[in-house]
Amino acid sequence: MSVVSSITRSGAAAQIDPRGPRLAATLTTIVLAVTLVTGSGWLLAAQGVLFGIGAVRGVQHTPYSVLFRHVIRPRLAPPSELEDARPPQFAQAVGLLFALVGVVAAAVGATPVFLAATGLALGAAFLNAAFGFCLGCEIYLIARRYLPTASATEENPA
Repeated sequence: MSVVSSITRSGAAAQIDPRGPRLAATLTTIVLAVTLVTGSGWLLAAQGVLFGIGAVRGVQHTPYSVLFRHVIRPRLAPPSELEDARPPQFAQAVGLLFALVGVVAAAVGATPVFLAATGLALGAAFLNAAFGFCLGCEIYLIARRYLPTASATEENPA
């Protein structure tokens, strides 16, 4: 499955409860804040694994999503609407990229790069957790709007 295409077996885009990614962003914010305070490349690597699961399998398959689905969502009213899982999945891929840069930087002793990569990921996670603004999702939507799709390119060859 592509990093940016979370498609169900029926061919439709997977739909998710938008409150789940918000919880994940809150937990990610905490993990990344602790990562910055401790300077732990291992903790960033662990968060990177979670980003990787979300990027490859979809946000609905991450441990944070499982926690939301089994512990928190049953205590909430049903969502008023569902959202496409592809933008949050893309956001997870962006988070994975920053985590990889940070982990490599930590491994080679490039502390300023480690701090910058972790801080940028933390900033994006905090925006989603606190304000419901998913920066990676917005980048995905802008890219979808302005970059040609494979089917459009096939229909209108240059």
